[in-house]
Amino acid sequence: MFTGIIESVGSIISIDNHGDDKSITISAAGMNLEDLKTGDSIAVNGICLTITELNSNQISVDVSAETLSCTTFNSVNSGSKVNLERAMRLSDRLHGHLVSGHVDAVGVIKECTQDARSEKFKIEYPESVQRYISKKGSICVDGVSLTVNEKQNNRFVVNIIPHTLQNTIFVDYKPGTRVNIEVDIIARYLESLSVFT
Repeated sequence: MFTGIIESVGSIISIDNHGDDKSITISAAGMNLEDLKTGDSIAVNGICLTITELNSNQISVDVSAETLSCTTFNSVNSGSKVNLERAMRLSDRLHGHLVSGHVDAVGVIKECTQDARSEKFKIEYPESVQRYISKKGSICVDGVSLTVNEKQNNRFVVNIIPHTLQNTIFVDYKPGTRVNIEVDIIARYLESLSVFT
């Protein structure tokens, strides 16, 4: 589990193809890796992955064909920046919201506009996740815990404050950028309990 509070922005050093799967090595120079070990979970752009190798300021992860098929990881390249977060401890403060690292859909940035000191992003999402998104509800975009400020048909709007903008890959977003979306875990589990039917 994660909180959606990004600890560091890393960059992809190399991508090795293994048939339908990939191994990715990431520079995590800005992150404290001392308490991590091989086999631990890490969120990379909101995707929960397992660390397969760890040395100095680099981590390696395997990305399965399933993950590639339903996330933006099918289009990353060497040099791509990524949001990083270590798995939370049960004793941690929950600064964002509960994030599982299981991506529900890929969205697309449609508009980026200035809104006072914030940047407003309008994100288009597939109809399959519409019922889980609500105004003032929680949403995770590329691993960042955010609040939905507006919902219009198949688009929602989030405001990114200057601190978040400068400390995540949101700073590089422009119309057409594809992003990983994870809906609020509570909404997902309520549906599985047939509360919505």
